[in-house]
Amino acid sequence: MAEHLHQASDELSRIEAAIGPALEAMGFELVRLRITGGRHPTLQIMAEREDGTMTIEDCTRLSRTVSALLDVEDPIKSEYSLEVSSPGLDRPLTRLKDYQRYAGHLAKLELSKPLDGRRRFRGTIDGLAGDTVRLLRDEGGVIELPFAAIGEAQLVLTDELIRESLKRAPHAGAPEQDTN
Repeated sequence: MAEHLHQASDELSRIEAAIGPALEAMGFELVRLRITGGRHPTLQIMAEREDGTMTIEDCTRLSRTVSALLDVEDPIKSEYSLEVSSPGLDRPLTRLKDYQRYAGHLAKLELSKPLDGRRRFRGTIDGLAGDTVRLLRDEGGVIELPFAAIGEAQLVLTDELIRESLKRAPHAGAPEQDTN
């Protein structure tokens, strides 16, 4: 799971260790874990099923489970808010497999440090070459960006992305039996 936490702090690593096994046991994958805010931080947990779906009921179940785990482990010493959500259509790209799964779709990427004087790139994902993301740039040509150098990345909402998500929609909206 740690492949997606480029700049993981000790606090985020402890949180991931505390909740990761439970998420996996429930059939979910962690997409993004981050803490935002200052005096009253928010712990944001983005997760999804292996097929990319996430229902409101899933978010509720995960929120309850994660909240209980974090109460026991207490990895955040200050008061905080918990936010559990799905990645959404214009999702962040945080794992190597995201670049394979969304090959052919438009994305925006920002590097942690400039490459040839440039930090921001936009183009169509052309898959991976090892640990390198291939991007067909809007202005032409292919650029290869080391995965480890990517600070932030997300899909751009397009008609094609919407069409693809609608194909999965019947599965995403199916009610789930809560066995707890």
